[in-house]
Amino acid sequence: MVQRRFSRLFRGLAVVVLTALAMPAVAAAGPLKLVVLGDSLTAGLGVAPSEAFPAQLEAALRARGHAVELVNAGVSGDTVADGLARFDWSIPDDAAAVIVELGANDALRGIDPAKTRAALDALLARLKNRNLPVLLAGMKPPRNWGNDYKGDFEIIYTDLASHYGAALYPFFLEGVALDPALNQADGLHPTAKGVAVIVARMLPAVEELLGKIALRP
Repeated sequence: MVQRRFSRLFRGLAVVVLTALAMPAVAAAGPLKLVVLGDSLTAGLGVAPSEAFPAQLEAALRARGHAVELVNAGVSGDTVADGLARFDWSIPDDAAAVIVELGANDALRGIDPAKTRAALDALLARLKNRNLPVLLAGMKPPRNWGNDYKGDFEIIYTDLASHYGAALYPFFLEGVALDPALNQADGLHPTAKGVAVIVARMLPAVEELLGKIALRP
């Protein structure tokens, strides 16, 4: 009788111990960390931190049931080469996926598209080596640089997305660019309302990116 009671007590304690040991592993998993590597359009120049693109995107994804944490790795004024230069400290080891939003400043400054391509090529190669799913947000140059520049610049994104197997959202500012109602006084940076439009348009592409995280080996 005593032996049977001791046996039942031992089994009960074993269940409690095993459950306790399993709990930290679940807690440690936490939300998926998505990094948005970008320039002022990511950083949120001219809007509150809670209204910047990463913050609004995180809220939209969480509202749809996704356990995610968005990291705002945007630095105002950055070119693609600048983003590449800070790669190591911008993409933490626990990142699950990356959204790349760079190139607006290259286009505004008329940087040689060959240089932009080389920098973006190197950046995507490093992400590929990290086995990180990528959503590449394309950019369009201002019209004053002419059609040749426009063609050479825009094809960078389609070419490299195809080469590295990255998802492509063709134009980050789609539905917002040149609309005074959705942009700040400078005509370049979206208002909080403009950011909300970008988030709504990009949401399906970001959800597809989350699906790629689940398929990683």
